[in-house]
Amino acid sequence: MRIVITGGAGFIGSHLCERYLAAGHHVTCVDNLLTGVAANVGHLLSHQDFVFIEHDVSKPLFLDAAVDRILHFASPASPIDYLQLPIQTLKVGSLGTHNMLGVARAKKARFLLASTSEVYGDPEIHPQKEDYWGNVNPIGIRGVYDEAKRFAEAMTMAYHRTHGVETRIVRIFNTYGNRMRLDDGRVLPNFMGQALRGEPLTVYGAGDQTRSFCHVTDLVEGIVRLMESDSPEPVNIGNPEEVTILQFAKEILELSGSSSPIVYKPLPQDDPRVRKPDITRARQRLGWEPLVNRREGLLITLEHFKKRIAAI
Repeated sequence: MRIVITGGAGFIGSHLCERYLAAGHHVTCVDNLLTGVAANVGHLLSHQDFVFIEHDVSKPLFLDAAVDRILHFASPASPIDYLQLPIQTLKVGSLGTHNMLGVARAKKARFLLASTSEVYGDPEIHPQKEDYWGNVNPIGIRGVYDEAKRFAEAMTMAYHRTHGVETRIVRIFNTYGNRMRLDDGRVLPNFMGQALRGEPLTVYGAGDQTRSFCHVTDLVEGIVRLMESDSPEPVNIGNPEEVTILQFAKEILELSGSSSPIVYKPLPQDDPRVRKPDITRARQRLGWEPLVNRREGLLITLEHFKKRIAAI
């Protein structure tokens, strides 16, 4: 098949490029490198079935060749990015999604939208199921990301219902692994970077808010299965093993052997108190569930960050 992956030079996108190339498909990676990193796909440039296009999908994209699958992953995804790039985040979620759905319609390609657990906002339902409509502050500082993804989901379903485009929506929960940026701003690279540099680990609030961490290889497997499924409704992909942020900080200290202290700072505005996916739909429709143990995955990721810090 001929696969197009927008945001393909990003953390998750680059792993998807590798996965589809390894399966024998032709992959076109589209990325404007606003938050993506060229080095993430540098090792793929010599592959005969890989093409890189530097382009902002908020502007129309014209492709001459046939396309079978489009995975739309283009978007700033970490708080530090979308808080610094609010307009670009809204544009890629709206205009970018519209443009890529237009390509999917014209090429008769199947389209998968990378959505997020952030569509649930600060949830009042726990764990979060796909039929929960969410509790989002549309004018809060995080609203630029949350509402961009909510709009993207609505646009995707509109193209499915109105134009008959084959669409899939994955709601991605906290994911970690190789190729996360050290300056990503998310909790895992923050903690690992601080621990490895001997700096204090920054915990916001009392650290009793929870997250659920899924290794990127598990996520990619779920996405590939979803793309080839017959499920147009959103599907949560994430690891339901929940941990408090304070517990997580202590895990990182123990695994890294760091003696860094933990410091506490005020909780950011609209920071979700809990985050845990209900993956019943993924189990039933995709036969999927995470396989990578958190300790095992964190040790692998820690080695990745050690090499990154040593190279700086």
